Order: sequence, then structure tokens, then C-alpha cells
Amino acid sequence: MSRPGVGPAIYATLIELGADPNALIAELRLDPRHSEGGKLVSYADFGRLIALAAERTNCPHLGLLVGQRATLASLGRLGLLMRHSNTVGDALQVLAAHSGTQNWGAVVGLGIDSGVTVLSYAPYGPEAEGAAIHSERALATMTNVLRALCGLDWAPDEVLLPRSKPRKVIPYERFFQAPVRFDQEVAALVFVDEILKKPVDGADPIVRRLVEGRIRQLAAKQSCSLTDELRRYLRTQVTRQRCKAERVARMRLVHRRTLSRHLRAEGTTFRQLSNDAMFRVAMQLLADTSMTLTQISTALNFSEPAAFTHAFRRWSGMAPSIWRHENRP
Repeated sequence: MSRPGVGPAIYATLIELGADPNALIAELRLDPRHSEGGKLVSYADFGRLIALAAERTNCPHLGLLVGQRATLASLGRLGLLMRHSNTVGDALQVLAAHSGTQNWGAVVGLGIDSGVTVLSYAPYGPEAEGAAIHSERALATMTNVLRALCGLDWAPDEVLLPRSKPRKVIPYERFFQAPVRFDQEVAALVFVDEILKKPVDGADPIVRRLVEGRIRQLAAKQSCSLTDELRRYLRTQVTRQRCKAERVARMRLVHRRTLSRHLRAEGTTFRQLSNDAMFRVAMQLLADTSMTLTQISTALNFSEPAAFTHAFRRWSGMAPSIWRHENRP
């Protein structure tokens, strides 16, 4: 599910672009309440809407415009907890840890290595149409969030987007105030880790404890199957060469056979989930980027392009080159 507030943001953006959002919603036979502020919207529905809207408005950076409307307050309780975290790093840890419990249909990753921080975003649910638009919207939102925590002049060192380079890159460069690299395997903001130590001005520990307690209560009420948990994990790890059952079993402090038994009880296997994650990333990169088959094969850790082609044919019933030709926007 996409978070509340996204519906009104896209509605307002389409009005600004001179489009009729109600007509698009009716054409797709979606629930008219999608434009309401408090309603969760399925990623499938939102993806179809925003993809059609980008086409009809001839606005390739529609996701960027929608994401620019987000604020720290628009993240609800999660935004409030971030606002009252001790440091910027603590706030981002909150975002990465709790975005899944908010049913946002995507996983936020926070990686730190050799003084460099990578804040990534990846839709993981089935039928996540418009993944590239989702991703650039999310990066714009996370940039606004960081500017609320660090100051309005904050900018990442680099922005990575899993989509082909548009004809006009000025809207991206103007908003992010940083180099933007297209045709990447992941959507991410890259910046030095020094900013993580920055204290959050005005953070109130009493408010933080109250909001933490409320979020824990909400998380405890939500049921999350092992299958859903692994889908989120594998979506971020599939391009990091870490999709190993043994690794997941160690993380959960269980034996691999125990992990397999639990998954069988839910009607799946680790191999099926891992292949599904690779298939979804492959489809996104084929449809949204201009990466070569060799580059995609390498990103997914195949030994050679022929192995990737064989696997993709098994997953989809056709060669990746043919699938790309039929599914490019």
C-alpha cells in the first residue's frame, strides 16, 4: 500500500499541469476516494494512475513533481518520530526500520561504507507498475525530509535513478542541486556520513518516547508473514549479491531447514522468492532504463549474459530483448 497523502499530491500536481485527475481515475476504474488524504492506495492502482498521468500530460518528471510536495509532516507519526530523533542518523534509521510497518509497498535501505551513506528506495510488491516514477517521487520526498532535518540548503552528493535519461534533466538538477545519474540499478541518494551525526534541532525526548510507543503498538497489531518479510529483504539485496538462504537463516538465528519448513507452510520456497525478486528487478531495468543486457546481467550477479537470458526466458516465456521491446513505455 502507498502511504496516505500521495493521492492528494498527485491530484494537485495533475490539476497544476492542466489535466483532469477525475477523468484518469474513472478511465482506470479506480476508487474515486484515491484522491482523499487519509486513504491508503494500493501500489498497483497508484502505479497505473501515475504511469497513465505521465503519458497523458507528456511530463516525464511527474514523479519528481509529486514528490516535491511531500514534507516531514506528511509522513504522519513516522515523520513526527524522525523530527524528534536525537540525530539525523537516528531519524534515517527510523525511516528504514519502520517504513515497512507503515504498509508503504516499498523498502527503504540505509547503507554506510567508507564514509559514504546510501539511502535507497525500492518498490517490492507485486504489480508495482510505474516503479521508476515511484522511485523518483520517493527520492524527492526523502530529499525534502533531509532538508527539514539538516537545513534548506542541504543537497546530496549524487542522485541515482533507475530510469532512462529524459530529454530535459534541468528539473532534476534544479531540485536535487546535485549530479543526477540515470540508468542506475537502484534509486538512491548518496552523501557523506558526517551529516548523520548532526543533532536534530528542537528534538523533544518526551514526544519521541510517546510516538515510539504508539508506533510499536501499531507494528504489534500488524501481521507480517515470513514471505512478506523476505520479499522486502530480497528486493534490497538482489543487486548486492546477498540472496542466500544461509545468510537469511543466520540473520533469523534459525537453521536453514527450519527456514525452509516455515516457508513451505506459507506455500513457497526461498528459491521461488529469490527468483521472483530477480525477475521483478530485471523487468524494471529492462522497461525503465537503457542498461544493456550485459549490465543487467552483472547487476543481478549472473555469470554471463547467456545465463541471464536463459533465466529470464524461464521466468517470462520470452527472451529479455523481446520482452523489453514489447514493454518499453
